[in-house]
Amino acid sequence: MQWKLFATVATLTATTGVLLVGCGQSSSSSSNAGNTTAKMAKTQVLNWSENGQDLTTLDPSLATDVISGTMISNSQEGLYRLGKNSKVTPGIATKTTVSKDKKTYTFTLRKNAKWSNGDQVTAQDFVYGWRRTVNPKTASQYAYLYSGIKNADKIVSGKAKTSTLGIKADGKYKLTVKLEKPMQYFKLLMGFVVFFPQNQHAVEKYGKDYGTSSSKMVYNGPFKMTGWKGTNSTWTLKRNPNYWDKKHVYLTKIKDQVVKSTTTAFNLFQSNKLDMATLSGQQVKNEKNNNKLVIRKSSRLNYLEFNQKKVKLLANKKIRQAMSLTLNRKQLVNDVLGDGSVTPKGFVTTGLATDPTTGKDFATENTVKSAVTQDTTKAKKLWKQGLKETGKKSVTLTLTHDDTDQMKALAEYVQGQLEKELPGLKVQSVTVPYKTRISREIAGNFQLVISAWQADFADPVSDLGIMTSTNDYNFGKWTNKTFDSAINTANSTTSTTKRWQALATAEKTMATDQGVAPLSQNVIAQMVNPKLKGLVYNTAGINYNFKSAYMAK
Repeated sequence: MQWKLFATVATLTATTGVLLVGCGQSSSSSSNAGNTTAKMAKTQVLNWSENGQDLTTLDPSLATDVISGTMISNSQEGLYRLGKNSKVTPGIATKTTVSKDKKTYTFTLRKNAKWSNGDQVTAQDFVYGWRRTVNPKTASQYAYLYSGIKNADKIVSGKAKTSTLGIKADGKYKLTVKLEKPMQYFKLLMGFVVFFPQNQHAVEKYGKDYGTSSSKMVYNGPFKMTGWKGTNSTWTLKRNPNYWDKKHVYLTKIKDQVVKSTTTAFNLFQSNKLDMATLSGQQVKNEKNNNKLVIRKSSRLNYLEFNQKKVKLLANKKIRQAMSLTLNRKQLVNDVLGDGSVTPKGFVTTGLATDPTTGKDFATENTVKSAVTQDTTKAKKLWKQGLKETGKKSVTLTLTHDDTDQMKALAEYVQGQLEKELPGLKVQSVTVPYKTRISREIAGNFQLVISAWQADFADPVSDLGIMTSTNDYNFGKWTNKTFDSAINTANSTTSTTKRWQALATAEKTMATDQGVAPLSQNVIAQMVNPKLKGLVYNTAGINYNFKSAYMAK
């Protein structure tokens, strides 16, 4: 997230571990000691920080970014929660029955789940929330994730009524969902915010302001949001006294703040004003032997996106290839970023999924080296040919990017390489807040932009699915019929072998056509207070689950 996905029967490989540097722990930033009050500090307050990214919404239908998703998933709850290693754990559903053909799911809901306005959480809340999300009037960028649920595609495209969606409330505490095809990853989707229930009373009461601030929302999760007015960069998650499993929620408060600079964050951590601070570049090298340093694996890819709809030049394949060929990814991750990031093999990140037949990493197995390798001689040749084909002699382009340290470093490198290696090209850097970059991408108001994408769960289509010609997240409007056909096959076949072959075709087609230019695959380097225990971190989808986190003595 920004996140994604849909598919059919596939072997999903969850690679959601955490690599700890110098911490003497093995799998997460929490210990395995267990949560007992005897081990807990008297004060259960966590001081958290977000690295430069603003909170944009608390509306489950409209959330697209990691920060919004994290806040929603910890203050609201769906049928399931995702625990360690993306394991499905109980949420609002207490029992699930699946038909023999794997196309009908019946959920029994708990009777003690409540919204913060006093309403009970019922099956109708799921029906209402799902229908609202797929309704074209809502304009949810994540509505495509409903593909595979009966009539979802028709509804999203405006060809059917929302009432025909394959979801039905059988009384207050029984929910039935009908699929058009078996979806092996279906339960994982049920832990994703876009499938959360929504309280109709609240939506109608707040209208267009629903989810735009913490006071214009109701909550049914472990925590309640307070203090967010829609534009400020600080807020608090407070333990929800009405949560059905409140006895296993230990933190009384999570004080969160957006910190633009990693230098500022590190200083706040050193002065004990933060329990977690994200680092970058030289900071990571400096602290490599510090037992408080945690290096988390990530499925996030940073990539250069070309606006091929509004800029004729960028619709030229040779121009896109030339730009990509100027970039030395090894130099970029080692010397420019220096934060442990790794060179990308393609659009699908390494470590996300393995081929069920060969057992090999999907990204490694299907890499197209020319799409992620530097060759300045070839770059100059293709650039010259591309300019001639488009009738240009010199070009000035804007490069839009976030105002975080990492994104500024990426942009500076890309700008320098493009101008250095491609004669007649001038690149103007446009630095904007994360929220502004997202809005400009959605509006198509950019020429070149550094985008970032994180998989929703461990499957290649979670990445590849966003680049189809009709997907809202394909901001550059790259189109390729072979690619679209391959994704369609992957989402319709019941053969695991054919599906994997189709996904491989999609990956290679996109790379060969240089639909985007992959830059770096992230890791997350953090200084973490060793007293923080019980935190669940996953590389794909929602990263942080604070439900059982606590501060030790």
